[in-house]
Amino acid sequence: MSDVVTGEAVVVEVRVAGMPSRCLALMIDILAQGAILLGFAFVAANVPAFADSALSAMLALLFVVLTLVGYPVIFETLTRGKSLGKLALGLRVVSDDGGPERFRQALFRALASVVEIWITSGAVAFIASLVSERGKRLGDVFAGTLVISDRAPRTGDTLITMPPQLASWARRLELSRLPAEVAGTARQYLIRWHDLAPAVREEMGARIAAQTASYVSPPPPPGVPPHAYLSAVLAERRRREEERLARQAADARGAVPTAVSYASGAPYAPGTLGPGVPVPGRSAGPRAAGAAHRPSHAPDAEQPRGSGGFAPPA
Repeated sequence: MSDVVTGEAVVVEVRVAGMPSRCLALMIDILAQGAILLGFAFVAANVPAFADSALSAMLALLFVVLTLVGYPVIFETLTRGKSLGKLALGLRVVSDDGGPERFRQALFRALASVVEIWITSGAVAFIASLVSERGKRLGDVFAGTLVISDRAPRTGDTLITMPPQLASWARRLELSRLPAEVAGTARQYLIRWHDLAPAVREEMGARIAAQTASYVSPPPPPGVPPHAYLSAVLAERRRREEERLARQAADARGAVPTAVSYASGAPYAPGTLGPGVPVPGRSAGPRAAGAAHRPSHAPDAEQPRGSGGFAPPA
């Protein structure tokens, strides 16, 4: 799974983790915590300073709390949602809106785990995960989180699409100041456009578009939705990179480079923007014979859909 963090926002490809992988990750974490507790017990039994029963009881209670609660909180906060078991199984805890897990959410999950995992031997967590459609245990319900898989295979590839209405405007863009991190954030937002709740989609799109616009000039025409603006920026960035690579290859061969161009609404394959760059538009696949040369004014030519004539991510 890909993720790009910008401030406190992270756009992720949401694939809810399966029950077997979650259980195995939990077992690894329980074994790790058990090993920590056994290590403390061994030290307490062999260090004379623990001879005082009151002191040893206080330290034992403190150490148990730190192990059961502090272990998951520290791990998941520092690794943005990954404990030792989740790291081994390729899992991650994220917020319901696709954002990274926060300290408050990690603390809620850890406190709930004392009851639903340790006190009840995992019975409450197991039943809650079976009942929940997204495999949530009670700690996830209270904290507003879910466990997703980082390693689940992609179901297919999509390509960057230049909105036809913005093609001429995009040619004049100044993109030299656009950081790769911001471009990656925009790309991941477009990838998961359909997976986000409408309110989160609009808020996140406006924020990422505003951040992108602070590095890109000129500003978009009035009324352009965030997804269309970001698609145009990334498609133009991709076209210029292909043009640069074509010139380098032509210089190496001593030939005249061929300019890279895009037709109205033509898709762009993933490549220099990063591995597996699907951006809302058309799905990857061979185009019909002669489709590349079909004029845009043909009767059966695909017309833009959506608000303001801009096609939403397919």
